[in-house]
Amino acid sequence: MSRFTFSCAWLWPALLMVGAAHAQQPPETHPASEQRNVELTYDRGSLPGDQVLWAERTVLGYSTDAGLKYGLIHLTCGSDSDSDRGRCPVVDTGENGLGRSTVNLRFTERRSGLRTELALGGFLERADSDRTCVNYWHTGTYPLSTSWGDKCFGRVPAGTGAALSLPQRELEKLVAGRWDATLELFLRADPAGPVLAKYTFTFDLTITDRDAMSIYFPEFDQVSPRVGLNIDYNPIGQPSIGGRANLDMCLYDGLGSQAEYFEVTLRDDGRSAPGRPPGMFSVWHHTGGTEDRHRLDYEVVMDHNGSRLPLHNDRVEILRGIDTARLRLVLLPGMTHPVYCVPTPLSLITPRVPASGKAEGYYQGDLHIEFTLPTAGP
Repeated sequence: MSRFTFSCAWLWPALLMVGAAHAQQPPETHPASEQRNVELTYDRGSLPGDQVLWAERTVLGYSTDAGLKYGLIHLTCGSDSDSDRGRCPVVDTGENGLGRSTVNLRFTERRSGLRTELALGGFLERADSDRTCVNYWHTGTYPLSTSWGDKCFGRVPAGTGAALSLPQRELEKLVAGRWDATLELFLRADPAGPVLAKYTFTFDLTITDRDAMSIYFPEFDQVSPRVGLNIDYNPIGQPSIGGRANLDMCLYDGLGSQAEYFEVTLRDDGRSAPGRPPGMFSVWHHTGGTEDRHRLDYEVVMDHNGSRLPLHNDRVEILRGIDTARLRLVLLPGMTHPVYCVPTPLSLITPRVPASGKAEGYYQGDLHIEFTLPTAGP
């Protein structure tokens, strides 16, 4: 019997100490408007975690003066249909149960105008004026837009805390680019009363996706292009051969097309071609001959932002004005969200030459395209 009493004498103070550690009374707090800028820079290959705007139990209002009604505090949006500044209930919902809320917010990519809606998550927590019923803070969470909360012997809570975050899984929906959004939340205590505070969160997200940088050929979605030069025979006058082929191409930089310029290099197989005009490319007769009659020369012209740009064999070409160039919305292989790339279609032009000077048969060759970015970039 004495041993049992001895154990209780040591345990009881310990229990009181643990209880005291979890029974911190919130400080007296009165609602105050807030404006915060949320700036974030990251690559999609290494996504950041959840972006916490309000940590759990961020006190929005707390006072033992029941007349202030801080235990009824709730948050609303400016619209329940348009997510431009946040979409959620615009009045007190009065939901009388536990739960959490979603606030939908539209993000707009600055360069392209692409729009994507993300869902922020949040909830309210109520706090009492003393520990009569709970340990100050209620154990459950409530939706953001309800004034409801459990009462203690008929008394409404004395205050309200909130939590709000932008989950990582939502950030995955944004492709490379510069994204802007503005969230506005309005705080009321009395559902029929005035707005006591306005919270504004301005988002500025700079996102890259360097691993996704690619040369995209829309007509050859999953394979390397195999393009014919469309050589035709003209028997009129001195018989001649020549042709023209088009290759649709689009460059995706993984930076939201915000680089000042791109670098593009085209080269053929690199075989010796005596007498070939400077800068031209060649295909060769399938027999492997090396004479001039076994070679067809062609030139490549790129359409860049409405201008025709002749490209030279094995020479770095600078494509300027990328940050203002026309864009095309595409879904790249292996990606789940559409992105904007810079259209750079190619024309492969084989000048007409006397047919008698070329061997009949099949000609083939490779055209290698390299796409690089300036060292400095977003």
